[in-house]
Amino acid sequence: VPSSCRAGACQTCLVRAVAGAPPPEAQKPLKDTLRARGYFLSCVARPSGDLTVALADAELRCAARVHSVEPLSATVVRLRLRPETDFAYAAGQFINLARPDGLTRSYSLASLPGRDPFLELHIRLYPGGQMGTYVQTLRPGEQVHLRGPAGDCFYVGGRPEQPILLIGTGTGLAPLYGIVQEALRSGHHGPLVLLHGAASPDGLYLGRELRELAAAHPNFTYLPSALRLAMPPGQDPPAADVIEGAIDTLLAARYPSLRGFRVFLCGGPQIVARLRKQVFLAGASRKDIASDAFLTAPPPAAVPAAAPQ
Repeated sequence: VPSSCRAGACQTCLVRAVAGAPPPEAQKPLKDTLRARGYFLSCVARPSGDLTVALADAELRCAARVHSVEPLSATVVRLRLRPETDFAYAAGQFINLARPDGLTRSYSLASLPGRDPFLELHIRLYPGGQMGTYVQTLRPGEQVHLRGPAGDCFYVGGRPEQPILLIGTGTGLAPLYGIVQEALRSGHHGPLVLLHGAASPDGLYLGRELRELAAAHPNFTYLPSALRLAMPPGQDPPAADVIEGAIDTLLAARYPSLRGFRVFLCGGPQIVARLRKQVFLAGASRKDIASDAFLTAPPPAAVPAAAPQ
C-alpha cells in the first residue's frame, strides 16, 4: 500500500474495509462520506478483530496532464496539472500525486478553483528526493495520476469582517496563497495578513505576486521574513521589506493578541505545533485555528540519506 507520512495525515495509504469494522482512530481524519463507505488509513490502523480490506476504489483517483513545470526558486518548482475529468476542490486542500511505480506524495493546492484551469503544486526539491527528481523529468502533455482532494485547511465564508492571519514556512506558502486569493474573491473585507518565513531570502518565492496582490487590495498585508538576511557574494540583496528573524518572534512582536482572529498555519510539523500553541495562548479560539503540517517521507531502507518529498 502506498504511504508517505506514516502518521495518518497525508491519506496516501487509504484502503477500504469490505468485511469487518475498521478501527475508529484510523477513520477519524476522513470525511463522513468516506467513513460511511468503509475507508480508513491503513498506516495507523490496529484492527481488534477480523478485517478484510481492498485497495481504494478507482473513483478516488484522477488522471491529469502536465501543463507546465517551472522553477519558482532554486529549491522550489511549480507543477501545473490539467485534470482529465471534473475535479472539485477548495483552495488550500491537498492531493496525492503518484509516480508510475506507485511512489506517492502529498502536495497542497495553490490554484484557485473556477478561475485557474489547472491544479498548481509547489514542490520542494531535496538532494536525492525521489518525487522531486521525477517531477523535473515531466514534460507538457505527459499523463500523471492523483487522488484527492483532502484536508480542511481552506477558506470558509460567513464572517467577511473577521481578521485572518496566515502563517507559513517554505512551501507552506502554497495553500496559503490559494486561501488568500479565495478570501479576496469571496469579498472578505476584514484584515488579511500573510506571514511567510524562510531560512534565507532566496526561499521567499512568489514575492512579486504577493506584493502586487497587496497593492491591489488594501486589506491584504504581506510580511516576508528570513532567519538571516545575509546573502552569498554575487547574489542580489533581499527586498527592502524582508524582516530578519524567526517567524514566531515576528508573530509575537506584531500580534501579541489574536483574540477574534481566524488563523491558518502551514509548514513543517515542529514549527506548526509550536505556532499552534503560540496563537492559542495569544487568544485565538481552537475552532478558529486550521493547520496543515508538511510531513516529509521516511527514507527508503536501502538509502541512508533522507529522500523526502
